[in-house]
Amino acid sequence: MISFIYIFLGGGLGSVLRYIISMLFINYTFPLATLFTNMASCIFLAIAVFFIHKFHLNHNLKLFFIIGFCGGLSTFSTFSYETVNLLKLGHVYYAIFNIIFNVLLCCSVLYVLMKKL
Repeated sequence: MISFIYIFLGGGLGSVLRYIISMLFINYTFPLATLFTNMASCIFLAIAVFFIHKFHLNHNLKLFFIIGFCGGLSTFSTFSYETVNLLKLGHVYYAIFNIIFNVLLCCSVLYVLMKKL
């Protein structure tokens, strides 16, 4: 049961940070806030995995950071919604770039960091 509390707290913090970031990028046609939060989540994930493995941290901290915080910060559903909405509004190129940037940049950032850490 304590595991759920760690996930709940981490997810709450990640979601609040995602909301704060979205307020910083509110006036853009291209969904920069989602791209930024997804990339930040990948960076936090790589750092969390590094510290968890290097220092053999408690399993509950792994749940807090990886499932909770990174899960609350990143958002596939918002990314999908924004991409479909861009298509509906006729911003086909923005939609394509959104897919490319979110998938390629986020995976690349995570890959590079995981190799370096």
